[in-house]
Amino acid sequence: MLRLLIILFAALSALPLAAAGPTAPVATLPVPVAKLPAPVARALREAGLPSDALAMMVAPAGRAGRPFAHQPDRPMQPGSTMKLVTSVVALDRLGPNHRGFTELFITAAPQQSVLPGDLVLRGGADPELGLPQLWQLLAELRWSGVQEIGGDIVLDRSLFRPARPDQGVPPFDEAPEFPYNVVPDALTINGSLMGLELRADDVIVQARLLPPLDGIVLDNQLALNDRACSEWDEDWRTPLVQPLADGRVSLLLQGSFPRRCTQRTALQLLDRNQQAERQLRLIWHSLGGVWRGSVRNGVLPDGARLVARHESRPWGELLRQQNKQSDNLLARLLYLSLGVAAMPGEPEATTQALAEREVRRWFDEQRIDTRGLVLDNGSGLSRSERITPRQMVRLLQAAHQGRQASELMMSLPVAGVDGTLRNRLKTSPAAGWARLKTGTLRNVAALAGYVPDAQGRLWVVVAMVNHDDAKRGRSALDALVDWVARSGFNSARGVGPRARLP
Repeated sequence: MLRLLIILFAALSALPLAAAGPTAPVATLPVPVAKLPAPVARALREAGLPSDALAMMVAPAGRAGRPFAHQPDRPMQPGSTMKLVTSVVALDRLGPNHRGFTELFITAAPQQSVLPGDLVLRGGADPELGLPQLWQLLAELRWSGVQEIGGDIVLDRSLFRPARPDQGVPPFDEAPEFPYNVVPDALTINGSLMGLELRADDVIVQARLLPPLDGIVLDNQLALNDRACSEWDEDWRTPLVQPLADGRVSLLLQGSFPRRCTQRTALQLLDRNQQAERQLRLIWHSLGGVWRGSVRNGVLPDGARLVARHESRPWGELLRQQNKQSDNLLARLLYLSLGVAAMPGEPEATTQALAEREVRRWFDEQRIDTRGLVLDNGSGLSRSERITPRQMVRLLQAAHQGRQASELMMSLPVAGVDGTLRNRLKTSPAAGWARLKTGTLRNVAALAGYVPDAQGRLWVVVAMVNHDDAKRGRSALDALVDWVARSGFNSARGVGPRARLP
């Protein structure tokens, strides 16, 4: 019976408070800065990390209870917990039913089975424009009777400024080909990725593109190694792109790959226009069509006629993928979508600058101090982004009291169950209950979200480790979540399951 009451209390506490409007300030209490909980301090010592590598704050999600903090106003590099900022502001500004789209236009009337003009693909920040969706768009044109495209296929990415945000941006790390490094534009076809299968026995490594694309040659020079299959990318080296004399492109695969291992991955290997041209040609030819033109950048001309349109699922659903799997491309696309919504009054500003302005406006409306807050791309894959634990706590408190509280909660990984938390906190009472976003970079380990305690009270927990050996600090973060889930606390009356909040 007690367990049932705890469950009911936790469920009710996760609902928005009826009295709180979208701009209502979050009530604050003095934050006691005390010694770290013993399990957290012990985990830091065992990891060989100093206590000042950790900044954290625990506060009630609702209005009852006192917060607890350690370095709560220190700006910290948050890793992917920064996706919470993008998620919360986007849910409030754009709403959970906001959708991206892709549109297909023709610039001239078909003459029998021939389209004499260009075909235009216009991007609307569609997060789900894969090859199947592209096939469906082109199939609608083919089914209308068009067999031959006489002109070019024009890619209109003008929704964002600049249209190619990826150009001129230095790579984040030494592996720019992996999906987490893709910088999206408004027409990101197939995530700017190509499928690659690697298969090895005891003698040789075989490689092939999925699907095969005309004009791309794999020069496979991968050697064998004795690593575990799960470590296949440890000795992988970025492929070299080499143009060939006949107009084809060679991809030189380097490094080594484990014996008796098969992996399927998707990588960013070519310039996205080169890749798009080959993928479009493959699809159109598979539909029985003829096209001898090329792909080029452009803007939709006046008078063009809409032929087909694809809409993504609403972002209220896509947030589950973004936050549970920590998808950087989705987060960056959603962040830029905030900038698009603010564009009409700012014709010269970049979309990213407008997105930052919108986020800061939201913080001001919630009366959250932004000193120390540094915004970049909204995903956490950044060397410059900073936020304090207090700012993150206030953000999550405001979200809990807002109209989209349930949408945000459903998007977060569940401790010990799914997403990036599926293998953590499995033996803790937080398992199956705590909903937290993880953050991981080479020098960052972080957790931020909601944790119910043993009495069914819901707490906002934010903790970030910034250190060269931050990975070892995960145990301290888990210890903090476990401590809150097991006991709850009261800074004035002690720590433990019998503590009572005022």
